[in-house]
Amino acid sequence: MRKDKIIYWIATGLVCSVMVFSAINFNLKNPLGPMKGAFVHLGLPYYFRIELTAAKALGVLALVVPGVPRKAREFAYAGFAITLISASIAHFSVGDSAPFVIDPLLFLGALITSYIYFDKFNSSNSQSDARKHQIA
Repeated sequence: MRKDKIIYWIATGLVCSVMVFSAINFNLKNPLGPMKGAFVHLGLPYYFRIELTAAKALGVLALVVPGVPRKAREFAYAGFAITLISASIAHFSVGDSAPFVIDPLLFLGALITSYIYFDKFNSSNSQSDARKHQIA
């Protein structure tokens, strides 16, 4: 079980780090700087940067703060999956090189790993809770 928790936290930490890094560099650090060009290059409107920053911040909090309800965490996982797949498609559609297309998919793999272990822990907790209620 200890190995599973290590895998979960490494995968979750990796995904959350990428989301925080992109939120800071693409949106908060210098909102009118060179990263604005990345959104223009991808054909995305300026206001979308603000929405994406807020969604990423809330998603990271949902994954790392203890006691967040399961449905909120699942919503964060789904949102991050959509974000990463959309990033890959956007880079592909404008003709960016392979690393720009593949990179989000690698982080999608880490996100999937995190979710598998999240689900594994929660389903085992649900089963043990159910057994306690049957015994009582």
